[in-house]
Amino acid sequence: MAKPLDGIKVLDLSKVLAGPLCAQYLGDLGAEVIKVEAVGQGDETRGWPPFPAPGLGTVFLSANRNKRSIAINLKSEKGRRLVQELAKSADVAIESFGTGVAERLGIDAASLCALNDRLVHCSISGFGRTGPLRNSPGYDVILQAFSGIMSMTGDEGGGYIRSPISPIDQMTGVHAFSGILAGLLARERSGKGTAIQVSLFDTALGLLGYNLQTFWERGTQPAKCGSSHESLCPYQAFEAADGPIMIGVANDNLWRKFCGVAGLGEVMDDPRFRTNADRVRHRDETLCHVQAVIAANTVAHWNAVLNEVGIPCSPINTLAQLLDHPHTRADQLIMQYDHLSAGRLNCVGHPVTFVGEERDPGLPPPMLGEHTDDVLMEMGLSAASIAELRREEIVG
Repeated sequence: MAKPLDGIKVLDLSKVLAGPLCAQYLGDLGAEVIKVEAVGQGDETRGWPPFPAPGLGTVFLSANRNKRSIAINLKSEKGRRLVQELAKSADVAIESFGTGVAERLGIDAASLCALNDRLVHCSISGFGRTGPLRNSPGYDVILQAFSGIMSMTGDEGGGYIRSPISPIDQMTGVHAFSGILAGLLARERSGKGTAIQVSLFDTALGLLGYNLQTFWERGTQPAKCGSSHESLCPYQAFEAADGPIMIGVANDNLWRKFCGVAGLGEVMDDPRFRTNADRVRHRDETLCHVQAVIAANTVAHWNAVLNEVGIPCSPINTLAQLLDHPHTRADQLIMQYDHLSAGRLNCVGHPVTFVGEERDPGLPPPMLGEHTDDVLMEMGLSAASIAELRREEIVG
């Protein structure tokens, strides 16, 4: 069955997470993705443990399905010419080099779009390509710190906490993905490609939208909220008799329902707790009442009782509990594929459903340079020419 991006050719010159994830999403939608990696090392996440097989770190596996790998020495003139030749027939190019590096390698937007005016070129950086920090290396945790996100994460009085899911990296990949799709759509109208820039810095600012709006209103640094929300109460984790449960009473109607099933009728219409704004102002007293009743019964009890009346809640699951849950199994986003080097592997698919179509993991993540010969032959190079490039260590 045809996929939305069948016939689209993507040159993935990126590494680590944001760019590779973007390219994987394009591949999941049917694009042909050629991943260009450095001879010898390849994408650095190949070396991040644990390893189901040599050169296949789990972070690499998570973001590099549906790609073919070609290993090229971009520091050589011949290597740069090979990439430029690939770009002439590509629809999309993605790079995530430090500011100025892509220009030196001849793979920046100006260089590649001059060779192919239909190319949609996406440049991914840490702090953007302009401004005082344009040359600073950008990693997810650095942007969590710089943007102020880390200053709000965790419990008041606790240490500084990194979000373990690399949200800024991953959302930058999603922004790159949406920008590229918009660029391809615009090309259908104009016949011309475009240059797109995304950065971890801009992503972090974008994620801070309502936090900054609140800061501008109050003018003060928000307190660390732990599992709670500064604008809602009760809206956090509570300790039941046998473990934690997250409860989200997000409006006054839910508060009345909660009080009804929790036996808190006497406080439901107390002026201190009647509205969400009242409860936020009297947060400690509100939480004291709620915690007292939650502690009297089990997680399973509260999960069943609260769900029955439509109050958002959830046990705080481990990853094993998440994967074992019937809803996760029914969703079918977790898939399996066979890898020649690593055997049977699990993966998380593209989190978009096309109604009526089954999800498919597609090609397994490639070994470094696994498709070098195939790609070069498709470009018209002979076996002898490829062998010579290997002897010169131009390709691997």
